[in-house]
Amino acid sequence: MTRPAALLELENLRVTLPVEGGHRPVLHHVGLSVPAGTAVGLVGESGSGKSMTARSVLRLLPHGARTSGDIRFEGASVPAMTAARLRTLRTRDVAMIFQDPRAHINPVRSVGDFLTEGLITTRGVRPGAAEATVTALLRDVGVADASRRLRQYPSELSGGLLQRVMIAAALAAGPKLLLADEPTTALDVTTQAEVMAIIDEARVERGLAMLFITHDLALAAAVCDRVAVMYAGTVVEDLPAGQLYDDAHHPYTRALLASRPEPGAGTRPLRAIAGRPLSAFEAGPGCSFAPRCPSAAEVCAVERPEPRPTGDGRTACHFPLSDPAPAPTVSTSDRSSAHG
Repeated sequence: MTRPAALLELENLRVTLPVEGGHRPVLHHVGLSVPAGTAVGLVGESGSGKSMTARSVLRLLPHGARTSGDIRFEGASVPAMTAARLRTLRTRDVAMIFQDPRAHINPVRSVGDFLTEGLITTRGVRPGAAEATVTALLRDVGVADASRRLRQYPSELSGGLLQRVMIAAALAAGPKLLLADEPTTALDVTTQAEVMAIIDEARVERGLAMLFITHDLALAAAVCDRVAVMYAGTVVEDLPAGQLYDDAHHPYTRALLASRPEPGAGTRPLRAIAGRPLSAFEAGPGCSFAPRCPSAAEVCAVERPEPRPTGDGRTACHFPLSDPAPAPTVSTSDRSSAHG
């Protein structure tokens, strides 16, 4: 079966940030493809580089950041875009749903001002038509009494309602790609489910592509077509979401799956990955997961593995695991290291 053409492609993306007079890497080797109309989940521990990857797509990087490799949207290089083309990318082609809406919605302006500003200033839509458009969008994302909500301020809305406002703002741009950066982290479990259902339904109805960043492997597998796993600034595995549980080949992916709580397990201790997670700048010349990997050999410490085909996916490992079960044995001594 032929895969859809790639809308977004990241090839050998590397990002460094200025720290104490030098530059430290925060992304080492990110290769990722998001085909048109599909959802790709980006999963990994805190600090693995997921959010930095998403921000790189829109060139929303800290001052002084340096990049190499390439990011292509519809075949056009994002790092090479002019200011005018980049503005179009940010206001029309790609929309981002941030983790904390309170940090990204102006608290002194009404919800209506926030939602209509882009339509009026970048699209030339008349204020009355813009208000009608965003009112309909609020209803689409499950906001009751939408007309009244437009007159309210962010402080008057709950976290769940504000995240729905953020989703409506993203959809108002009419984008081709959604970047969803852990959009449910600050919400309670019930509201999380509602918000993710809204995002997924809106995406499918509009035929949008999505890069979905999350810590939750099960959620990524449920709402995405493919799942990419990150560790220490590198995508270590990329495979169809339906094969995540039975056909993961990278030892880190297996260890994350093994660390998940199991219903009915009673008081059995959670299994965790031995050692501690590494930041990208701590990684040596070899495989960054080698110090924690039960399958590591001498070559793993000195040579960084390149992604290679494994079944229907790709795995960056010198010794990818072929037997789907059991998952690698992991230690119970450091539960805090397993965030998957």
